[in-house]
Amino acid sequence: MEQCALPAGRFVMGDASGDGIAADGERPTHDVRLSAFEIDATPVTNEEFAHFVRDTGFITDAERLGSSSVFHLLVSAPTEDIVGRIAGTPWWIDVRGAAWRTPGGRASSLLGLDDHPVVHVSWNDAQAYCAWAGRRLPSEAEWEYASRGGLAGARFPWGDDPIDGSDGTWRANVWQGTFPAHNTAADGWIATAPVRSYTPNRFGLWQTVGNVWEWCDDRFSAATYAESPLVDPRGPDHGTRRTLRGGSYLCHPSYCNRYRNSARSSNTPESSMGNAGFRTARSLP
Repeated sequence: MEQCALPAGRFVMGDASGDGIAADGERPTHDVRLSAFEIDATPVTNEEFAHFVRDTGFITDAERLGSSSVFHLLVSAPTEDIVGRIAGTPWWIDVRGAAWRTPGGRASSLLGLDDHPVVHVSWNDAQAYCAWAGRRLPSEAEWEYASRGGLAGARFPWGDDPIDGSDGTWRANVWQGTFPAHNTAADGWIATAPVRSYTPNRFGLWQTVGNVWEWCDDRFSAATYAESPLVDPRGPDHGTRRTLRGGSYLCHPSYCNRYRNSARSSNTPESSMGNAGFRTARSLP
């Protein structure tokens, strides 16, 4: 795994472009100072997670609980494994046997996906991997600083240019077409893409937006930014949800305009789904 070492720095955190979703708490923008840290250049891949599992015998939350959430067009499982649709988001199917080794269900596998980001991993699972690797999850502030790549106030890691580019070159793995029924795959991918697809940002990080949501260490609160400390901020001390950053291959302006540097989401620490993974970090002297 390649890491990017980032020196101590200062940046303005939050939505500076007006694209933010109010309920997600992307504002107010606020100054942040960070100590030096190191962060993975890519999300953790299936191959890297498999090494961890072989070494430890670890069982993920999805495996232990028996099912996980799969996008409806990606289900690969016998009918008897379909538990049902997720309330409020009917394009998500609860599938028995869906887990990191079988991302679509029991009839799927990781064949050809070694260099894709691992999915169906919970915050708890990511923490266990970090403990094994001698690392940790990034804070939300560290994640956003790294994703911005030194571009102050920019919507995306590459700046403010559209994601599809004037030359037709796609810059990230998101949804194209009509959500949730038809994905044209104009960017080359229906689901996850290899972690080194597209172009890294100026800090050398690949795909911080699109592809998969990434777990951060912090608990989530929409009110965090209004009371955030200036130096090395962390999320609230209490709360039932953990922060996710970066959006995924399912993001689309009509549904989930969260493939942006400042966008935020959250889920409970035991939850897993087919579009969420993680990258790791480490504090530096």
